[in-house]
Amino acid sequence: MQDATKTSRKATFPTGIAGSGMTSVELDIPTSEPPVLPPNEDLSVVGKRTPRLDGRLKVTGAARYTADVRLPNMLHAKVITATVPHARVKSVDISAAEKAPGVRAVHVLERLLGSAVVRDSSKEIASKYPIVRYSGQPIAAIAATSPGAAEDAAKLVKVEYEVLPFVVDADEARKPGAPLVFPAPADMAATAGGGGGGGGLTQAGNVRGPARGGMFGPPRGDVENGFAAAEVIVEGEFRTQVQTHSPLETHGVVADWRSDGLTVYSSTQGTASVRDELAEVFGLPKTQVRVITEFMGGGFGAKFGAGNEGVLATHLSKKAGAPVRLMFDRRTEQLAAGNRPSSHQKLRLGAMKDGTLKAIHLVNFGTAGVGTGAGAGGPAQNMYECPAVLTEEADVFVNAGPAASFRAPGHPQGCFALEQVIDELAERIAVDPLALRDRIDTSESRRLERRLGAERIGWSRRKAPGSDPGPVKRGIGVAQSVWYRFTDMDSACEVRIARDGSVELLSAVQDIGGGIRTALAQVVAEELGLQAADITVRIGDTNFPIGPASGGSVTTNSITPAARNAAHDVKMQLASLVAAELGVEPSGVVMRGGTVAAGAGGKSLTFRQAARRLKTEQIAGLASRSANYSDGKRAFDRYGGVQFVEVAVDTETGVIRVERVVAVHDCGRPINPLAIESQVNGGVLQGISYALYENRQLDRNTGHMVNPNLEQYKILGARETPVIETILIEEYRGRSSTDAGGIGEPATVPTAGAVANAVYNAIGVRLREMPMTPARVLAAMAAARKEGGRA
Repeated sequence: MQDATKTSRKATFPTGIAGSGMTSVELDIPTSEPPVLPPNEDLSVVGKRTPRLDGRLKVTGAARYTADVRLPNMLHAKVITATVPHARVKSVDISAAEKAPGVRAVHVLERLLGSAVVRDSSKEIASKYPIVRYSGQPIAAIAATSPGAAEDAAKLVKVEYEVLPFVVDADEARKPGAPLVFPAPADMAATAGGGGGGGGLTQAGNVRGPARGGMFGPPRGDVENGFAAAEVIVEGEFRTQVQTHSPLETHGVVADWRSDGLTVYSSTQGTASVRDELAEVFGLPKTQVRVITEFMGGGFGAKFGAGNEGVLATHLSKKAGAPVRLMFDRRTEQLAAGNRPSSHQKLRLGAMKDGTLKAIHLVNFGTAGVGTGAGAGGPAQNMYECPAVLTEEADVFVNAGPAASFRAPGHPQGCFALEQVIDELAERIAVDPLALRDRIDTSESRRLERRLGAERIGWSRRKAPGSDPGPVKRGIGVAQSVWYRFTDMDSACEVRIARDGSVELLSAVQDIGGGIRTALAQVVAEELGLQAADITVRIGDTNFPIGPASGGSVTTNSITPAARNAAHDVKMQLASLVAAELGVEPSGVVMRGGTVAAGAGGKSLTFRQAARRLKTEQIAGLASRSANYSDGKRAFDRYGGVQFVEVAVDTETGVIRVERVVAVHDCGRPINPLAIESQVNGGVLQGISYALYENRQLDRNTGHMVNPNLEQYKILGARETPVIETILIEEYRGRSSTDAGGIGEPATVPTAGAVANAVYNAIGVRLREMPMTPARVLAAMAAARKEGGRA
């Protein structure tokens, strides 16, 4: 029998890469943890290609997204946004709007209500004038009985501005005498949004920083000595554009304020984050705020927290005494809902003639609009073995909407620069780009991924840069990824078995499209000897056990161990009920293939028969995420990923066409390879779209975005979609009871860099600015011809 006083036990876990010589490691794990899960080849459900359980609901239109929610007496809201990029708001006159047909409530955001003249039908409130800092900044909202009535009433709101000088170009914003977005750092700290940044930074004009190092790693070594010792120095200047999130479903909520609490249906990546912020803003206990996300139409990092939409809708619902639906229109989504910051990188790399790196120095200026977090230094800090690394990065404020976390923040930008410079180093020392990476990259996962990807893409047929005959030239390029295994400990699941044999899992975690609903069913089914379709998964509701936010490739790593542990708990409860009947100890009960048996070939019951032995209507197991297993020696855990790209470049028109992508990735134990391939596809397509097409364009004369839609803001479509081949490697390290990880970030990090390297291989000219448009291709080739050689 197990000693009840012991809190941990020894367990032996498989470690290494499946098919490449697995070994084992002995770890101390809590006694409450389930037995070690074997590699996928020995499992029945986990690791098998499983169609999404909600696929039919989605393709038939039965899935209910936030925009589909219809509640009795529900009102429709329209947001009023700033029409100028920089101004003092002298007054907001809502009196005519309040009297418009169908209007039930009007609300001005508090930061304006307390700081301007607000005229309504009964009173006037005056104080100092507030400032709007970008065109499209939300100011107020109206709730009416129909969308049309809300739209008409919104036109009656009169906002009086004192227009101020503005700047929307980052290069211009850096110049002395440029219009100031924020008059002082204290004002900036109170108003700016976005992620990243750091404390203690200075601000000069519109430039905040530079920060030396960042959240993905501090400076190390002495770069001056490193460059002095280097035999080869390669450097380059790179620019990447602002990319908007452009999810299919815009930000939005349906808020229902009642006397006994608030219920909010939200298109969010974090049900708990929405609940927590609304509880704080409205002074409610968290237990009186319920957030529901049944289905969610895409989120890449911007859909955390209540947001302006949540606060406005809740105020309107409270005032009107009725539910209020507020969904951003596409224009507001593009202007105010977040974006990937730009970058202007100067990257310098010092190495020996054998490729050994001696120093990396990155200087970067990026704009996150009125927000912060425009860093791009993660890849330079963490991709390759180098004794001296210094990143110096600054935010440049402009009068544009704030950035938000966006699928591997900073890393696609950083890889676009770093991976081109690594290829340039390989060319300078006359070494194959893959051979150089084999020398300077210590990741065993990426080493295997390079080999597998090179074989699949046909790397051996790669020609010298620009040597393809004819006007359409083809090339092959490669780039690598680095991302980090983050864990959200606020991850819990409850698994129930009912007397009729039905099984359900409950968690507040939301499925944002990555397929966690199906992965959870697979994990529970594997533990109970059932099929994924046998499990009813109820998620996306804060009335259930807390779930992690979905961002940073956190979800699978965080929530699947809790699901397995809860399933194991309830499994042992059921085993204890039937063990005597089967003639074994509870630990000897095996659940497999829908049966509950006394080991292989022993007495058995069907799962339903076993469930009928319950003494109550149901039994349940509840588990929270336990800490990652550790042997006390493990460094910060990272994901790899290597992508190969084949392009065709028409040198007469400048058009780049990506024809084929081979994406080789690791994410720990793959729970559902089919869903992982889907995630990789999405990351690759978003990366190509970023590399070649997407670009927020702001008019320098008016401060307005000229393409705030999905017509002029070009996104990759079906005609530009290449053949994508995904290779997954199973990588085990005994990190948790599932040893699973995420894939959302790694799949998009290297894509733009791989496209750029492939373009160089095709035409012999480097493109150092995105998007890599036909005009930039032709200009780069013309400049190279003028210089009389390759750029």
